[in-house]
Amino acid sequence: MGGQPWVPPPLPVDPDSAQAAARHVLHPRHWDVLAAIAVGGALGSVARWSLSQAFPTRPGEVPWGTLLENVSGAALIGLLMVLVFDVWRPHRYARPFLGIGVLGGYTTFSTYALESRDLFADGDGTLALGYLLGSVVLGLAAVGAGVWIGRSVAAGVHRRRPDLSAGQES
Repeated sequence: MGGQPWVPPPLPVDPDSAQAAARHVLHPRHWDVLAAIAVGGALGSVARWSLSQAFPTRPGEVPWGTLLENVSGAALIGLLMVLVFDVWRPHRYARPFLGIGVLGGYTTFSTYALESRDLFADGDGTLALGYLLGSVVLGLAAVGAGVWIGRSVAAGVHRRRPDLSAGQES
């Protein structure tokens, strides 16, 4: 009693964050990673465009294409992070190409925000709020499902290949 208040330890810095990027200058040895991100982004954007063409948005309706893109992208990012950190051997291009590039190009916050604004502007406030909140709730649930699936896959891989779990704590 009366001691110092508990202060949580600092969180690790994600190497992809702006905080980490501010400490680094793009060196020539990083251009290959930038190229991997660009190619992945192009592929993800084409996939997003294709899905939006398959599910066109009509005024006054839920933008199903964008919802599907963002929720499936959230599930894939949850799965990917488990695979990258717990299953696959470290690879220089896995996170930049798949996580930042492909999934960054595939998911879209800007279209989600614009479509929400359009629903409000068209007088569909209830639908707009449902879309805004539903997208967040479904996205969080999808990340959780992706992580759960990834951990199930990782557990199966580690059972079959004990060499992959050597040195890791349970």
